Amino acid sequence: MPRHVLSHPLVNARLSNLRLATTSAKDFREGIHDISFILGVEASQDLEEQTFDGQTPIGPFTGSIIKPRIGLTPILRAGLGMTDALLTLFPAAPVYHLGLFREKVSLQPVEYYSKLPSVPNVDICFLLDPLVATGGTACAALAMLLDWGIPLNRIKLLVVLGSEPGLRHIESSYPGLEIWVAAVDPSITHDGLISPGLGDTGDRLFNTTRE
Repeated sequence: MPRHVLSHPLVNARLSNLRLATTSAKDFREGIHDISFILGVEASQDLEEQTFDGQTPIGPFTGSIIKPRIGLTPILRAGLGMTDALLTLFPAAPVYHLGLFREKVSLQPVEYYSKLPSVPNVDICFLLDPLVATGGTACAALAMLLDWGIPLNRIKLLVVLGSEPGLRHIESSYPGLEIWVAAVDPSITHDGLISPGLGDTGDRLFNTTRE
């Protein structure tokens, strides 16, 4: 399945504000939320619907509900910034936190937490990773979901900003994965940071950036 890159003036404006080093933590959180909401709407276009018969104050109608059971899997800690936006769309969705961090020297992902139950009880997982630099963390999370028992074609990866090398790494490791990304930057630094990027998403979300 091809990569889906959003092209929308509202997304572009909010992302530009996120990139600014002067943007406050409050405004940064709101921007991540807004872009995540739009990503969620766009990524939900093909969800199967189930119809039902109902009654308005005026007369009968045929309505619809989302048929598949949706689960949200944010990658800690930055993925928390996307979660509330997706819960607005899917308020009954369970949230399964995945704890992964990137080791600073090797840049390899290290797993430290998983809230996945023993048996999958959802049909589709929205994997939430706001920043894809090398792609290693997302690949590790995808491996966890596949081991859990969710087929690759039932996973949607939602990304606020990705690097071209990182996204290619994910695509080569997991061909056919459905990826929704708001924007793509061309490169990463030798430290594994997206360039020009927007900095450390977790630090900027939770106001823990060091001077």
